Amino acid sequence: MSIEELYKIYLQYPSVQTDTRKLKPGDIFFALKGPNFNGNSFAQQAVDAGAVCAVIDEKDFEIPAKTFLVQDVLAALQALAHHHRKQFHIPFLAITGSNGKTTTKELIHAVLSSTYKVYTTEGNLNNHIGVPLTILKIKSDADIAVIEMGANHQHEIESYCKIAEPTHGIITNCGKAHLEGFGSVEGVKKAKGELYDHLRKVQGTAFVMWDYDYLRDMSNGIADIIKYGTKEADITGNVLPSSTFLNVKINHPETEIHTKLVGDYNLPNVLAAVAVGREMKIGMEKIKQSVEDYTPSNSRSQLLEKNSNKFILDAYNANPSSMKLAIENFAGIDAPGKIMMLGAMAEMGEESMAEHQNLVELIKKYDWQNVVLVGKQFEPFKDQFTVFENAATAAEWFVKQNFENSYFLVKGSRSSQMEKILVAGGIV
Repeated sequence: MSIEELYKIYLQYPSVQTDTRKLKPGDIFFALKGPNFNGNSFAQQAVDAGAVCAVIDEKDFEIPAKTFLVQDVLAALQALAHHHRKQFHIPFLAITGSNGKTTTKELIHAVLSSTYKVYTTEGNLNNHIGVPLTILKIKSDADIAVIEMGANHQHEIESYCKIAEPTHGIITNCGKAHLEGFGSVEGVKKAKGELYDHLRKVQGTAFVMWDYDYLRDMSNGIADIIKYGTKEADITGNVLPSSTFLNVKINHPETEIHTKLVGDYNLPNVLAAVAVGREMKIGMEKIKQSVEDYTPSNSRSQLLEKNSNKFILDAYNANPSSMKLAIENFAGIDAPGKIMMLGAMAEMGEESMAEHQNLVELIKKYDWQNVVLVGKQFEPFKDQFTVFENAATAAEWFVKQNFENSYFLVKGSRSSQMEKILVAGGIV
């Protein structure tokens, strides 16, 4: 069967699922394969649970009138998403970058939703499966789509652009992330720059953080560039002094935005949301209200309080660039009893040892009440700091301390699961 024939079924039953545990009656089940599973073997289970059909790529698992045999299930999912995307003539905004892309996406979604019907990536479903699933959730009432794109190797963003065909794009930044796959920061720039390459081809629009010289250079030749930054841009703004949350002054029109985000490093994310909102003809008052109403979740720049203690929880992701920003921001906070609890950084490849050493050297520049490091990568530094092999053992230590009047930064890569420490302490 062709993608066009599958699309006819999708139009009747526009709900796609890849996990039988989440499947609802009326879903189309895509039998994806992974390193440790074969989705084809779940086709019968999906049908029994009420799937209208199961898309499979192994003939042995065919079920009469209930399966749709294709050459490759993943390729079929992506082709179906691309076919669906081509039915829309609305702005498709793609967001990628080393740091801040999910927060930027959430802020932009909040701003745009004040005026338009917006469909966007849920959570961080931003990979080769998440991108097509996001597109397939877009309904005919859509005014704008916002698609987050993650990547850990070359040509990945290029492949997502072929599926989503974005008309607008943002690269938040290019830092030291996924070095195992990219090899270097230059490799990161080349990979993220695939979004700009696409926008050049389609005469699209790029929102560019103009403070970053490398993004200026990378965006050269794009037909339409909307600049945002602290100076020399279409949308400019600066950080206002604040003891807790990020406050931002937008210069034109002069507006103060009082966010619920922790960390001055979120300034570019806020400015990107303002720039997108203004480009989409949304008034400054609506933009201000939308950003101020946004409350971060999912362990991203969250401020939590319990008894006399405060906790900055930013434990969804970590790389050398984001760690540096978080540590420097925390060092700048005027508060007594500051304690850092940092998890190891993943996907550093051959640079892992050097980057963790650099992190330790940065930590030593400031005075802290205590520093807790979690992960085997920090084992060489156990004579200098409190080091635990994993978050579970760190959590056991934490609950025994009975901290009072302390201020914590809790950050690490997703694999470190640093939020377990706060769960054990009854903070979250």
